[in-house]
Amino acid sequence: MILAAFMVPHPPMIVPEVGKGSEKSIEKTTAAYERVAEEVAALKPDTIIISSPHSIMYSDYFHISPGSGAKGSFADFRAGSVKFSEEYDSELVETVEALAEKEKLPAGTMGERRPELDHGTMVPLYFIRQKYSGGKIVRIGLSGLPLTDHYTLGKLIKQAVSDLDRRAVYIASGDLSHKLKETGPYGFAPEGPEYDRRIMDVCGRGAFGELFDFDSVFCDKAAECGHRSFVMMAGALDGEEIEAKAYSHEDVTGVGYGICSFYPTGKPDESRRFLDIYLAGQRSKLKEKRDASDEYVKLARMTIEEYVTRRTVPGVPKDLPAEMKEKRAGAFVSIHKQGELRGCIGTILPVTDCIAEEIIGNAVSAATRDPRFSPITAGELEWLEINVDILGEPEDISSPAELDVKRYGVIVTKNSRRGLLLPDLDGVDTVEDQIAIAKRKAGIGDSEEVKLQRFEVIRHF
Repeated sequence: MILAAFMVPHPPMIVPEVGKGSEKSIEKTTAAYERVAEEVAALKPDTIIISSPHSIMYSDYFHISPGSGAKGSFADFRAGSVKFSEEYDSELVETVEALAEKEKLPAGTMGERRPELDHGTMVPLYFIRQKYSGGKIVRIGLSGLPLTDHYTLGKLIKQAVSDLDRRAVYIASGDLSHKLKETGPYGFAPEGPEYDRRIMDVCGRGAFGELFDFDSVFCDKAAECGHRSFVMMAGALDGEEIEAKAYSHEDVTGVGYGICSFYPTGKPDESRRFLDIYLAGQRSKLKEKRDASDEYVKLARMTIEEYVTRRTVPGVPKDLPAEMKEKRAGAFVSIHKQGELRGCIGTILPVTDCIAEEIIGNAVSAATRDPRFSPITAGELEWLEINVDILGEPEDISSPAELDVKRYGVIVTKNSRRGLLLPDLDGVDTVEDQIAIAKRKAGIGDSEEVKLQRFEVIRHF
């Protein structure tokens, strides 16, 4: 069983050999960490499960550290004398991996690039090992997959712990916002203090369902690193009545450090099956959205569903509006799942005989050929949000002053390299951001001069 779970930060400076005196500025965090270590020692767990943002991370796969164990030190932080040698609970790892395979969740022990322990794992262990030398560990990385998948992996961890009759403690390693102060190493953003306020409130109450309400754009602007770790921890406590308590929060360095504890009471609580509740709400919202979508989006969705399930590309339906069958234009098909981009492919200028054919071709490509993502599977279809952008003719402009991120998309060209960014995208707030992203997509350096074009779109939902 999961005996307890703890949300903790991982600033290397908290280790005296690293901080060399600067750790005294976060004494409240240190005191709370020592309390966590004492509580872990009192529980005497067989296994300490640690999810770390600084372990190996992939966009579409959860990496679980393989093998019998690993070593590590703070040598990267000029404190090589602080060393660790940890034994992995390989049986628990194998069980989680088998459950993930059965659930078709992309998680396992493949793709280890660096076996040494990361500081997101070692900082919690620094405190725990001063109080408790027992227990093997399991080290799990995060991913670029949706929050729902992180919660699901947490549920599988809980099941594996139960199947093996382990006494386990879960450590969710993660700093809060890195954008709390102008004087901090990462500067300031208004989303930073707001993130810290919200996450400490949510976790202090144990209201894990509200973790799904933090959208990715907000989290990116806050520059947090622990949210997915906290969500995975929440999954490991799914359906359990818990006692939650906030121990400390500090932001003196410009980075937020929060510590909370979560103790299951031993009583099941169906109202705390947060993933099931969230997905039921999402199903209802997505059905309403599908029912209200126009012919452009319905064509894209029908194409994706037919290609993913049957591997056939549909023809142009006869009952479409005349403009879709008679006009030509570039088109982009964008696919999102659980708030995260899942595929986006399009054409700047038309390459087919009509808009409908343009949508059909780009829908197949967005679902299965976007190089940033694995192909969409049949099990994902009900969770997809799709929109279609029909592009107007690009026009040359002489300067960024002629752009507007809400109204115009941008095309940047340098010799044979060309990049495009659509207008009115979440998280793209300035023309400078818009041009910079378009350049990166084309492999054009930030300082290189480019030809600029703008275009308008009609966006269909």
